[in-house]
Amino acid sequence: MINDKNNRIKLPAHLNVLSILLLIIVIVFILILGKNLLVPLFLAGYISALLVPMGNWLESKKMSRIFSSIISLLTAVLGILGLLTFIAFQVASFSRDLGNVGERLNKYLEDLEAFLSDKLKIETGIGKGIDQDYLIGLLQDNSKSVADFIFGTLGSLTSFVLLIVFIFFFLLYRDHLTKFISQLFKNEKPEKVKEEIKNLRKVIQKYIIGVMKVMAILAVLNTAILFGFGIKHAVFFGVLAGILNIIPFLGPFLGAILPTIFAFLTKDSLWYPLGIVISFQLIQLIESNFLTPKIVGSNVNLNAFVTFLGLMVGAAIWGIAGMIIIIPTLAVLRQIFELHEATLPFALLLGEEKEKEEKT
Repeated sequence: MINDKNNRIKLPAHLNVLSILLLIIVIVFILILGKNLLVPLFLAGYISALLVPMGNWLESKKMSRIFSSIISLLTAVLGILGLLTFIAFQVASFSRDLGNVGERLNKYLEDLEAFLSDKLKIETGIGKGIDQDYLIGLLQDNSKSVADFIFGTLGSLTSFVLLIVFIFFFLLYRDHLTKFISQLFKNEKPEKVKEEIKNLRKVIQKYIIGVMKVMAILAVLNTAILFGFGIKHAVFFGVLAGILNIIPFLGPFLGAILPTIFAFLTKDSLWYPLGIVISFQLIQLIESNFLTPKIVGSNVNLNAFVTFLGLMVGAAIWGIAGMIIIIPTLAVLRQIFELHEATLPFALLLGEEKEKEEKT
């Protein structure tokens, strides 16, 4: 250890690296251990940031902070419950058609078993088919209650209650939290810190609103395509594919595979699933090259490697919720790293590589 002129202790390079690795291990351990508390806390933070403009507007109409927070919270809860209720009823309707799908699937399995047995002399036993009653009963039991479906999606009733409570308190004490953070940075001007916090909040707002717009457009396009192919439950498949698009890389694939398989099992021609695959691929190209750059813009601006690695880490720690939360979290971290010269290299690591200037 070395003391500099300001009596600050400087550690050797290898100890600095070791301390950073230990810090990462401790953070990951805390994230895993505190999943049931941290997941609703993070989600509440992003949702409350989205609701701040509404709360400010209500307060500009001479409404008190507590009532504006309650109204904003109720708006968010009704929107979330409305979406989940819609999905629940679509799942229930979808499960009622599984009988015909199961029969078609068993027919394909029988043909595959006959081919393997006749041509390759392989006995697999798949020709016996699937237990349709078990499959139908399982899905119907899991989708018979809207409440069960909602709480199953959110994780638990406790997580749902915590989410509501956290959103309310974030909205109610948003100015108090801003003052607290500004006092942590005593070396900076309080006005500058508050302005940076507002900028971070705007980044989150623009990102979430942009993603929601893209999801809505994709849901309409996907549904129109599936209606054109005459696929049953086109609304369910289209909306589901639009929602799954929030997960980079993996989401579009998951959103396309379910209607493709359903078309394969319910239609007499292979042109239907092939047409769905091609159509969804074209829509994805439009989304990645036009919709997201124009609507979401550079609010995230993370490079592909960091995004992919973040998704893997988020999935390993918090599952699907982690995959959804990790992208805006990394975007916020990139904005924070840009605030100080010492952390600019980390912002560079997370961001996109700038195009090289032409040599003069």
